[in-house]
Amino acid sequence: MSCSSINTRHSAHNIGKTSAGGDRVYRIKKGSYEPGKQDQAEELAVGTIEQRISQIQTYFSNTEDLIVQKFDNQICSIVYVESLVKHESLQAYFMTPMLESGDRALEQLVRSTTAKLTNIYQIGKCMLEGCCVLLTENEQAAIIIRVPQSYERSIQEPKDEQVIKGPHDGFIENPVTNLYLLRKRLRNPKLKVKYFTMGKLTNTKVTMVYMDQIALPKLVAEAEKRLSSVDSDYLYSVGNINELLEEHPMSLFPQTLQTERPDRAVSYLMEGKIIIFVAGNPRALILPITFFAFYQSPDDYNTRWIIGSFYRIIRLISFVIAICLPAIYIAIVTYHSEVLPIGILYSVKVSLTYVPLPPLLEALVMQTILELLKEAAIRLPSPISQTIGIVGGLVIGTAVVEAQLVSHTMIVVIGLTAIASFATPINEFGTSLRVLGFPIMLAASAFGFFGIAIMLMLVFIHLCKIETLGIPYFAPFGPFEGKESIKDIFLRLPLWMVTRTSRDKGQGGTKHSLFGRWKRP
Repeated sequence: MSCSSINTRHSAHNIGKTSAGGDRVYRIKKGSYEPGKQDQAEELAVGTIEQRISQIQTYFSNTEDLIVQKFDNQICSIVYVESLVKHESLQAYFMTPMLESGDRALEQLVRSTTAKLTNIYQIGKCMLEGCCVLLTENEQAAIIIRVPQSYERSIQEPKDEQVIKGPHDGFIENPVTNLYLLRKRLRNPKLKVKYFTMGKLTNTKVTMVYMDQIALPKLVAEAEKRLSSVDSDYLYSVGNINELLEEHPMSLFPQTLQTERPDRAVSYLMEGKIIIFVAGNPRALILPITFFAFYQSPDDYNTRWIIGSFYRIIRLISFVIAICLPAIYIAIVTYHSEVLPIGILYSVKVSLTYVPLPPLLEALVMQTILELLKEAAIRLPSPISQTIGIVGGLVIGTAVVEAQLVSHTMIVVIGLTAIASFATPINEFGTSLRVLGFPIMLAASAFGFFGIAIMLMLVFIHLCKIETLGIPYFAPFGPFEGKESIKDIFLRLPLWMVTRTSRDKGQGGTKHSLFGRWKRP
């Protein structure tokens, strides 16, 4: 008892399958703690108030922040964890009436309270959720009084997902507030919420949200199965859930999307996807997700469709630049210099004349320096991080060129590569692209353009192979699902051209216009 835009219709028959060919068990083992049946079955002693207080103190390991308040007439005592209750509420709704009315207030409270427990495990669980326990002489059961304390920051726009147009609010660490942000936008009774408690030591509250009758039942069942299969001593972040649920942990590509934007989360709910919140973490975990979702931004839908389509194409081009540009430069300089016009070739060769390092080592050194500067800028306070950016961009860049450690052309190539990776709306995906560039550079250094072609082929084979909750990661191209499914992939088409699918008892679907186009009379 507790006190408190890819349609996902495709590959539904694959839901529940794993790469190993069998059911997976998701585990974190960092200890051997597990509440035994004896702990969960222990009942409050039939005796004096002092005996029951001693029983609760023993359950909480005699911690010193477990407060016991006794009244002068000894008719009752109240027990609570000092840091988890709101003292103002406790004083206003219980302590003051008890001091003023005594037995009459206690009798009224006992009559009006329906939450009465005798199981020690359930009592402890309620106290850890911010409840007080009232023990009386005439009542063996503990009376539960909810007065939880709540410290939370105000709703703010996420710093790493800022938009020019659109809402400027974001999720916070409290799942209840996050659900409010979703229900404020989706005033629909089909928005369904399910709660899980994970971690034998942490007892972390996990919330799963989806739209009933829009999300595929098999998809929801598989997500519930995986969440229920998590066997963990601790769980305290969305990253833990992400690592436990992904089907291909060795892949460089993220298989779930994490966001702090309610508008983005609502759009994915309407596509039949599932959202997971973890108490104490402001990020929402969205699954299943596809490759092209990482290149869609809320700004695309808050501007005119031509402008949104232009920027989406720019982002997709940045994917190729981020993983291939340094490798192409290495291949040209090492093996294929004949592909350059004579003027550009002369400029490149002159810049390489006095550089002692081979092109591959040049690129690896500059990419490593770029990652070091990025990490330093993230870890340092904002005013100092801006200084680090200036020092890295101007001082170090100018110094290495003047010292003839790297060429001018390499500085331009690495700068364009960094800009292309930062153009990705989701930072985690951009980091994966920069890491992916290293093996492609090695292949280009060894085999030239042929090595780049082989590596790109392997990358796209991998993208077509992996799945998230049984949904192909590279959908709608792997496998191809028809021209209707690619309308919102490369271009952000006008809303009156977008269609949706209405499922008819699982027998395919009929398509009709989602938005009616205004016509001049």
